[in-house]
Amino acid sequence: MATPQQWHELAQQLRIDSIRSTTQAGSGHPTSSMSAADLMAVLLYQYLHYDFQNPKNPDNDHLIFSKGHAAPLLYAVYKAAGAISDQQMMTLRKFGSPIEGHPVPTLPWVEVATGSLGQGLPIAEGLGIAGKYLDKLPYHMWVLLGDSDMAEGSVYEALELTAHYKLNNVIGILDMNRLGQRGPTMLQWNAPAYAARAQSFGWHTIEIDGHDLDQINSAYAEALKQTEQPTLIVARTIKGKGFSEIENKEGWHGKALPPDMAQRAIAELGGERNITVQVQHPAQQAPAPKPATEPLHLPTYAEAIATRQAFGEALRALGAAYPDVVVVDGEVGNSTYTDIFAKAYPDRFFEQYIAEEQMVASQVGLQIRGYQPFGATFAAFYSRAFDFVRMAAISRANIKLCGSHAGVSIGEDGPSQMGLEDLAMMRAVYGSVVLYPSDGNSAARLVKDMYDYKGISYLRSTREKTPIVYGPDEQFPVGGSKVLRQSASDKVTVVAAGITLHEALKAHDQLQSQGIAIRVIDAYSVKPIDAHTLHEAAQATNGLIVTVEDHWLEGGLGDAVLDAFAGMEGQMPQGAQPRVVKLGVHGMPGSGKPEELLHWAGIDADAIVKTVKELIG
Repeated sequence: MATPQQWHELAQQLRIDSIRSTTQAGSGHPTSSMSAADLMAVLLYQYLHYDFQNPKNPDNDHLIFSKGHAAPLLYAVYKAAGAISDQQMMTLRKFGSPIEGHPVPTLPWVEVATGSLGQGLPIAEGLGIAGKYLDKLPYHMWVLLGDSDMAEGSVYEALELTAHYKLNNVIGILDMNRLGQRGPTMLQWNAPAYAARAQSFGWHTIEIDGHDLDQINSAYAEALKQTEQPTLIVARTIKGKGFSEIENKEGWHGKALPPDMAQRAIAELGGERNITVQVQHPAQQAPAPKPATEPLHLPTYAEAIATRQAFGEALRALGAAYPDVVVVDGEVGNSTYTDIFAKAYPDRFFEQYIAEEQMVASQVGLQIRGYQPFGATFAAFYSRAFDFVRMAAISRANIKLCGSHAGVSIGEDGPSQMGLEDLAMMRAVYGSVVLYPSDGNSAARLVKDMYDYKGISYLRSTREKTPIVYGPDEQFPVGGSKVLRQSASDKVTVVAAGITLHEALKAHDQLQSQGIAIRVIDAYSVKPIDAHTLHEAAQATNGLIVTVEDHWLEGGLGDAVLDAFAGMEGQMPQGAQPRVVKLGVHGMPGSGKPEELLHWAGIDADAIVKTVKELIG
């Protein structure tokens, strides 16, 4: 066991290294790092069980800096653990260096990106579920929080869900240093208020002086004794601790010390050290055995069914074949049909209630441990959780999202429930795949494609039952499309997906009866879009293209089609330069029957027929 003097010396090294690296970079957050140095020193010497040579060791603890701006402290910890060299640490914030301004998984010991506050504790909830209920291993999640983290609503979603699932393996360490970015935080040093909030959700809390090494040691030991409750350690600290010129002073957040001040600070802290800690390795234990599996049998359909129901039934099929499939839901499982999976595999379903940020964060935590998490809620409510989706992309996370009840076609519930922004949101996410099935068979196949894709995938499902378009053996590769109607005399190409595909097929039949031929493309893969098929269609129909979607005109299918032609000037044959007319929702909808709203929005068969006739003059 290390001595308090060893803890102190390491803490001083962590402070000095945070100063050195940020001064070298000319930017960063040394004062936010200095306040938590004592907390990390005791943790590293005494309580963290981690094999830095094998960051994928399933028995490892997990260290998450929710206050990601304290990244200099994290890198100083890595140096002290022997994971990186001093030279590497000093490349902080340099172009091309993995030692970035906020933690990202460019380093093997960083499992999730942080820096957008309020992310760490919610992600720890997903990891805690994996540890307690799936892996059944005794690893712990150590989450360093800032008092500004505690202003984020997502933290309170995490507090309630972590306590609900009795995740005693989650330990929050609140670095309560009083000062935020522009001045004092809301509660400043009111430790009892923070503790009372956590207690009200069912957490065990411990209030300490965050610079008293014995108190820190006792608090960690007490946290590890909990069997039914997560623990929040509320540690009163001083921002800039260790350098008297800036301790507890406003105006130093996110500012590197100038070289002359850095020299004075290092001298006051006792000079540079080069301590290397032998971090304790975790005990080797076998994860819980995986459940028995059976061959994959995706459901097939011959009669109309809502794609949201096909999604739920396909999830059940995946659950039987793949033991790594885990499902979370935003307490709408009877509408998203994840309740089908929940009834079949209750040990792999974790209700997140009406907490959409936490729902996505749970998936990010679960995928760290190698699970394939599917999540579902209404498409509209992903707007609430979008920052977690955005940050999941920075984390290189492998999560699968389904948004149901999309568009005006949901009918009477009205605009608050109509996801009309979701395609634009999800298309904007780095590396994402966006899928929009039109019938039960395509939905089931695309759910399997989501399982196979490593990254963020989003499936838009439909509330209403839709007719079957495809046979049970049809394949739907990501990035593809289906040309459902075509002839040598096609005048216009109509591109649709989901609910509007059926309107496009109706329009085709109406126009055909009037001697007008159109090509109909099912763009079930909105991202990546099938540019090759669109280019061929443009050549065949003199560049005349109509897109129709149950979505705002901005950012959805129409813009995906336009993007397929961006930069093609001079490359398309004469007469094939596209003229794209976008049909989409253009006004604020209200309640009504689905068919009434489709007609009002100008995205039904009648609107398509009218637009085609206008195009061909």
